[in-house]
Order: sequence, then structure tokens, then C-alpha cells
Amino acid sequence: MADTALASSDYAIEVNDVSMVFNMASESLTNLKEYFIKIMHHELFFKEFRALKHISFKVGRGEVVGLVGTNGSGKSTMLKIIAGVLEPSEGTCTVRGNIAPLIELGAGFDPELTARENIYLNGSLLGYTKTFIDDHLQDIIDFAELENFMDMPLKNFSSGMVARIAFAIATITEPDILIVDETLSVGDVFFQEKCERRIQHFIESGDVTVLFVSHSIEQVKRICQRAVWIEKGDLRMDGPVDEVCEAYQRQFD
Repeated sequence: MADTALASSDYAIEVNDVSMVFNMASESLTNLKEYFIKIMHHELFFKEFRALKHISFKVGRGEVVGLVGTNGSGKSTMLKIIAGVLEPSEGTCTVRGNIAPLIELGAGFDPELTARENIYLNGSLLGYTKTFIDDHLQDIIDFAELENFMDMPLKNFSSGMVARIAFAIATITEPDILIVDETLSVGDVFFQEKCERRIQHFIESGDVTVLFVSHSIEQVKRICQRAVWIEKGDLRMDGPVDEVCEAYQRQFD
């Protein structure tokens, strides 16, 4: 989508010259005591790791964009900046609209609480009122397919079962922006297909902007219109999904 075709207000996401720097200890420490002793004696040194290097791209409202790259390339870091989980070290990221971030599903859940209690807890973190959750509770339970487990402590659930609940909560309403990071790799194949159908429903509405990360290039091609290739923190390519995915796959030939 050409930048000249849209005014700034038509973009759901604007990433402008974003860099992300993490300071990593230059030596491995085994415990906190050792860490603080080194700090007190000014003996702990850090080295910079640039997870992202001057990344810029824009996503128009209703666009479906895939992020591709090898493990550790910076894709998830980029998504976390867009979702507001991380603040970029340099540059700016402007997001217009409410976000449903399907990143690290289950983060923020309390394992000691029941599934039912965690639905209200996680819903409140996403900005839903108790009344809203009351009205949509059965829809969440039905989608997660966990009717008989709602009053069981979450610590007894598998990671796939937790992901089901988190996905059901985050997608119970149509968001302005949907951020999906490897969500569909969790759980059995039938539930993965069910999640993909819900994402496709949002896409077909034309009103939801989607950022999608998956290790399955075929899935990216199937769902997305455009792809952004980030490799070792650098923006390698941005264009039609088939062209970008083919260029990405050629590096393995």
C-alpha cells in the first residue's frame, strides 16, 4: 500500500525508525547475591544487543500483514512494541485503535484461581467490565470448549487449555487491531483451525487490521496480503506476501 495513497489518519500502525537495544550482562551469574555484589563493586559490565535496527513500515486500516524471519530475528520484539508491552529505545510507534494482543497467551493469569475467575481477571486487564464479561461468559466458555473445567484451578490445566481460554477472551469482540504471535501453534489441530476461522472472520469484515507471525510460511501466505521480512534486527523486505515469502525461503535453498 503506497504511502502517498493514504493520510496519516488512515494508518492503523506507523513504525518510524524504531530500534530496540537490550543491555546484557557480559558474564553469566548464578544468583542474585552474586549479581548485587558485582553491582556494588562496579564489576558488572554490560554489552548491547540490538534486537531491532531502524525499522520503519506502515499498516493501513484493514490490512493483513505477516511478519516473517528466522528465530531471534526480532519479530516478537516488534509486535511487543506495537502492542505497548515494550518501549522502543529509539524511534516512535503510533497505533490508532484498540488492540487485541495474542502474544504469550496466558500471561497475567493466576494459576491458583479457577478458569472462571481468570476469565474475569484477564478480561479486566484487557479493559472489559464485569458486566461485559457476565454477558459474554458463556460465549467464552463455549469457544474454549472447557465447559466441565471452569471451576478447576488453572494450575491443573495444560498450556493448550490455557491458550484456549486466553484466545477466547481476547477475541470475544472485534478489535481494531489484532496481533497474533504463534498463537495457532498451541493446542490440537482442530482448535487451531477453529482459531484460524475466527481470525479469518475478522479479516473478511474488512475493519480489522491484522499483524500475524507464524513459523508456517504457508499459513502466512494463506492469511496475509502483505509481508514484512525482519532478519537479525534489520528490515530485509516489505511487499506482496508471495514475493516476500519466496525471497525469505530462498535463503534456505
